[in-house]
Amino acid sequence: MFLAIDAGNTNITFGFYEEESKKWIYEYRINTLKELTVLQIEREIHLFFLENGIKTDKITAIGISSVVPEINPILQQFCKEYLEKNCYLIQGKSYQNLQVSTSRPNEIGTDLMCNVTAAYERFKSATIIVDFGTALTFSVVGNDGKVLGVNIVPGLKTAIKSLFNNTSKLPEVELEVPESALGKNTIHSIQAGIIYGYSGLVKGMLETIQHELGYSCHIIATGGLSSILSTLEGSFEVIDRNLTLEGIRLITLANQ
Repeated sequence: MFLAIDAGNTNITFGFYEEESKKWIYEYRINTLKELTVLQIEREIHLFFLENGIKTDKITAIGISSVVPEINPILQQFCKEYLEKNCYLIQGKSYQNLQVSTSRPNEIGTDLMCNVTAAYERFKSATIIVDFGTALTFSVVGNDGKVLGVNIVPGLKTAIKSLFNNTSKLPEVELEVPESALGKNTIHSIQAGIIYGYSGLVKGMLETIQHELGYSCHIIATGGLSSILSTLEGSFEVIDRNLTLEGIRLITLANQ
């Protein structure tokens, strides 16, 4: 079993890939805290292991993608002490053995390179990867595997929190699709603005990127919020929540 750890700004995701079935069979998330300790991770993951019958000796390899450098030593220590295995931490030099490449390997987020790697492995041609996370990102890989660029926008929940934190009367609302683009009360008004506004943003960005390139691309969506926007139905060829985890696995295996 391969364990992929994706440490993002909001959550740390533990994904378990079974080699026999070639599927991601388990996923567990904990909140990303910069003061996180090894003991806290062990307490949370221990119960999950028990509930799902996961034995640590069945884990054959571990790969980590992290955009939160402060917690990297904690994750590495957790792997060594609790799982009794060394992990592979993805970084700029990790991309030398891949089919994809970037001119700025130390600047692009490892999560985005994991997305690009997994997407290019799937299509082997030009692809736009839309990742609905803390930030909404559009990563573009060309037909030759070269990363052509990245576009970054505040994520949906980030936008809602910004409204809540920077205004006196606007509440923090749930991400639900309202019946109309015209809100009849404050909550529905915010939901309409975020949901329909971001739907238009995504559609417009995809159109603009492909117009600039001069050709059509495969389009794949990922991230925890990728399935929320029903208003974007038909915009993506594939929605794959495990895309980043798959990229972690591919990059780790390419460097072992």
